[in-house]
Amino acid sequence: MNSSQSKRWRCIYSLDQRRNRLAGSEEDLVAAIARGADLRISTEFRHNEHIDTTSKNPELVQEVADFRVTYVLENCWVAGIISLRQPISLPDSFGTPPSMSLFLYNQNGLQAVARPRLDGVQPSPEQMTLSSSEHRTMPKYHLQETWDSETSAPSRNFVYDFDVYRFCVNDEWEEVLSHDADGRVVHGSVEKLAERFLQGCEIKIGIRGLCSDLAGQEHRVIQHEVFVHLGSCYYYTEQKLFIAGSHPVVRVQPAIPMRYQSRNWDFGWLMARTDGRLARRLVDPYTLTFTDDAKHHAIRWFVR
Repeated sequence: MNSSQSKRWRCIYSLDQRRNRLAGSEEDLVAAIARGADLRISTEFRHNEHIDTTSKNPELVQEVADFRVTYVLENCWVAGIISLRQPISLPDSFGTPPSMSLFLYNQNGLQAVARPRLDGVQPSPEQMTLSSSEHRTMPKYHLQETWDSETSAPSRNFVYDFDVYRFCVNDEWEEVLSHDADGRVVHGSVEKLAERFLQGCEIKIGIRGLCSDLAGQEHRVIQHEVFVHLGSCYYYTEQKLFIAGSHPVVRVQPAIPMRYQSRNWDFGWLMARTDGRLARRLVDPYTLTFTDDAKHHAIRWFVR
């Protein structure tokens, strides 16, 4: 990374091994993510404490993970999800089985992971036993709860006592358009978005209420906004209608802190339009069945 690239990123908040504040503030982190900032989280651990507890290698390992889906909840809480990762088995292979490795980190260091198997195969009894016992030899690993271990979409909530947690942001995004669920402009303009898109800018959106249907009738829907990068974009020049397809998005029932539970999450892709229409192609992680539908949402559009 050259010096100009490194200046784009800064550590805005950090925690120690006990998840006490070292520097920065939660308020600054929330404000940055709410402005559309990208999130990466840096952690450190020992190889023989976290990777292979039978090893005599105490080497310090530094990790930086890219949280491509971010949440702001109730204007006071941030969570990020790794949306593109296959499980990694350091130092030389991938983890098994082939699956998405949807790690979720909260701003206070609480962690979770969901692993929908991409082959759709139900785990064998031996695999379930191995999965339930694989972290028992890690003294810094604290399991809180597991869900659906007998299915092809297991998840768990936990804390691993990393030596440090550093929340790093890239805050170069510019909000150029905000509209309500019916496409009425609140701020900026579609023309400005189209102008920057033609210049080759990256595009990102913040969607209000994306996960409201995951809460269920027995739970209050808390205010939330989900941020995700966009891929291919299109502009209908006469209608002045901007349309874009998203990168993969992971939806989780909004809560503080965020947690995986049984059937409170899914993943998929979105097609957003500046008239407020949001087409959704969502995947049931337990069956890998795809469902298409459409909703209307207030959306903010960012460029970089």
